[in-house]
Amino acid sequence: MTRRRLAAKVLAEALVVLLLAVFLIPFAMVVVNSAKTSKDILFHTLDLPANWGQLFVNIGLIFNNRTVHYANAFLDSALITFFSLAVIVLFSSMCAWALVRTKSAWSTILFFAFVAAMVIPFQVLMFPLVRWMRVLGDLIHFKLLQSIPGMVFAYLGFGCPLSIFILHGFIKNIPYELEESATIDGCSQARTFFEIVFPLLQPIIITVLILNGIWIWNDYLLPLLMLGSNGAVQTIPVAVTAFAGAYLKQWDLILTSTLIAMLPVIVLYLFAQRYIIKGMIEGAIK
Repeated sequence: MTRRRLAAKVLAEALVVLLLAVFLIPFAMVVVNSAKTSKDILFHTLDLPANWGQLFVNIGLIFNNRTVHYANAFLDSALITFFSLAVIVLFSSMCAWALVRTKSAWSTILFFAFVAAMVIPFQVLMFPLVRWMRVLGDLIHFKLLQSIPGMVFAYLGFGCPLSIFILHGFIKNIPYELEESATIDGCSQARTFFEIVFPLLQPIIITVLILNGIWIWNDYLLPLLMLGSNGAVQTIPVAVTAFAGAYLKQWDLILTSTLIAMLPVIVLYLFAQRYIIKGMIEGAIK
């Protein structure tokens, strides 16, 4: 290796380390300031906590708060994320499989319609979405606004385009001969999909779960529009904002609740990070 190449490699690695430090600074500030009182955060923001036990005191204040029902919001977020991911994976995989195996102009048109839906800004749809959710709920006599089923239904619509795009590319690489053999053996289409195709989608399904899970867990605007800020059903991002009033911001509780909300996503990512790049490459490029 020449000196020029060695210098370029060292420079690139130094740049990566610098960028890593820049991206980790906000997370480090949240962790450090979660173990402080609100006064210490304002006057000693960059200092290390004098007592790390303050973190557990702040956690107790959050879960015992009578105004903000953080435990209920955590449970609501977990339920919404779980059921949303379940229906997104189920319907997206079936739709992508049908689009790949159906050789017609309509399947191509539908696929590009899903791809086009990925570039539509949510801000364009948010007010018509709330109105049509109310109209649809009145039509079917089922409450879609301020309810977990309504949130799951909304996330199904917004999460399917990207999921179908990723799964579509992966399914094209599955040999069609496997499905033909199952059909010859007497398998129905449903049995062929769930027993032959679906198990082969595990790597890309994990990628879809991670990408959509992080988005749904951290989403703020859609739950705020559909659930409201004071509804019976709340998600964690909406609940955290309740600690910030018009005249008083409880920074100790805001940062501690943010840290608690970050932990599930961090744990999920650490255990499944190796599937993200692998699944994206196999699903969207091949």
